Amino acid sequence: MPPDGCSVNQFWTSYARGVTSPPEFSRVPETPYSYDGTAVECLAEALAAVDFSYEGILSLLGDGPFEAMVREQVVPAKHRIRQILSGGACAKPGQRRLAGVVDFFMLGRATSAEALEASLGEGAYDVLDRLNLLIPESAPADQSSSMFRAAFDLRPHSADDGTDLWVVSDLGAHQTDGVLPRDYVLGVGQASLTLAQFTERRPVDKALDLGTGCGIQVFHLLGHCRHVTATDISSRALGITRFNLVLNAPALGIDPDNLEQRVSLRLGSLLEPVQGDRFDLVVSNPPFVITPRSESEGENDRFTYRDGGLPGDDIVSTLVRRIPQVLNRGGRAQMLGNWEILEDAHDETGKQPWDLRPRQWLPEGCEAWFIQREETSPEQYAETWLRDASQNRDPRAFEEAYLDYMRDFSTRGVAAIGFGMIWLRRPAGTPSVLRFEKIEHPIQQPIAPFVTRAVETQDSLAPLSETALRASHLAVADDVTEERHQRPGSEHPGVILLRQGAGLRRTELLSTEAAGFVSACDGELAAGQIIDALAALLEWDGPDASAALLSHVRGMIEGGFLDFLDAGWTSAPQEKWVG
Repeated sequence: MPPDGCSVNQFWTSYARGVTSPPEFSRVPETPYSYDGTAVECLAEALAAVDFSYEGILSLLGDGPFEAMVREQVVPAKHRIRQILSGGACAKPGQRRLAGVVDFFMLGRATSAEALEASLGEGAYDVLDRLNLLIPESAPADQSSSMFRAAFDLRPHSADDGTDLWVVSDLGAHQTDGVLPRDYVLGVGQASLTLAQFTERRPVDKALDLGTGCGIQVFHLLGHCRHVTATDISSRALGITRFNLVLNAPALGIDPDNLEQRVSLRLGSLLEPVQGDRFDLVVSNPPFVITPRSESEGENDRFTYRDGGLPGDDIVSTLVRRIPQVLNRGGRAQMLGNWEILEDAHDETGKQPWDLRPRQWLPEGCEAWFIQREETSPEQYAETWLRDASQNRDPRAFEEAYLDYMRDFSTRGVAAIGFGMIWLRRPAGTPSVLRFEKIEHPIQQPIAPFVTRAVETQDSLAPLSETALRASHLAVADDVTEERHQRPGSEHPGVILLRQGAGLRRTELLSTEAAGFVSACDGELAAGQIIDALAALLEWDGPDASAALLSHVRGMIEGGFLDFLDAGWTSAPQEKWVG
């Protein structure tokens, strides 16, 4: 922090005067330098001084350009920034400085040391150079001053719990030319946000972030975990994670001079770095992308941020099989992944059920909940990931790589590829959760609170006998509405639906009997009393219809359409949510 009474500009200048060459220290090459805490503090203060934040940039750009940049379309943002920097737009005081920082760190424009200091303050160049955040660029012949570009992408991130952070990662496709480097360290992308929103924020002692990348999951985990271990196969990723931790130390509540007290960074593949350790929570956005393999390839031929080096979906199946081994009893894991859906000539769809192979991956006794969020064809899949690494910029290489994908999928008889979220638990008692659902419509985010509640409901519902369930008092969940469809002139509806407005936003098709049951669920009568009344009203013959309806009721409780109201009924202990 700048000393009291010292402006950010003065602090930059006084610090820069004392800067000498970096000390001899073993550090990861081509990563930001995180071992000079004072210099990193200077950077944080300067960023805060120009309001380099999510809200600040939204105000600077306006809704349209900002939303386009979120979609990785930067043309509107570039145009707006050029207007502000050229004086062609009415900018509020200080916005010109912020525009210069956005232009440099987020849009990849080269600038001079003078322009850099005009944005971040006098002395900024010396400190950024020391932190290894600059790369030189040849100046035009008519320009006397040297030009520099940002060596890394740096942008704000606003977490769901309101914490404002800055995240450093490698330059994106719009900031650099050609195919991305093989050791590329990805920033905060849609997949990492999906995992963060899926991760349960229950307070725990020890957590593992497997394949940490730039460290985004660690930042979220520190809010509810005493200690976090972060692993990666890339030393560059760990170096960038360390810099991000030091840069955001005050917001994360950690001591930058004693990171090991809260965070352990370990180099290695899969679970090798944590053999012998046990965790209460494991999260992972692993390098699950299915990529054609060849016998001649080496580690330098793979994009480490996405390619695990194993054929097909073996990286995901391996983790599903092994993660329960590093969980404490009752410990949980949340991860992302994809899985191959194989051809089946005997099925009318031409392919096997999507969950056939994932079911085979589970170790005996492991609890699981797979949610498939998307399914793509082999062609769509190849196009997506070739564009992801900007491999489409070289037409010949793109065609060759595309054909490699087609041959690879054809060899294994792959008809489609599914993507989704995976929840695992090492049971502390009798296993109660085993779900495989396809939910491809939009869901509420963050989804984690609803996942936790669903698991608590399942844990309490599983041991209930038929008699106990009949004695329960139920009510329709607050977010549930009923929808009826009938043809004009019809006396009765042909379709009755229950729809959830929150959580996973499922839809439940109701029979007339089930609709009658739900309409009577106001907590006054027990479930068995409602079923008996319907049986008498509809003149059911025998107990089978009552048993079928009770089974449907159990399913609606599991799905979150109905809630228990019994004063004597208790769910699993409620945890305090952080985030």
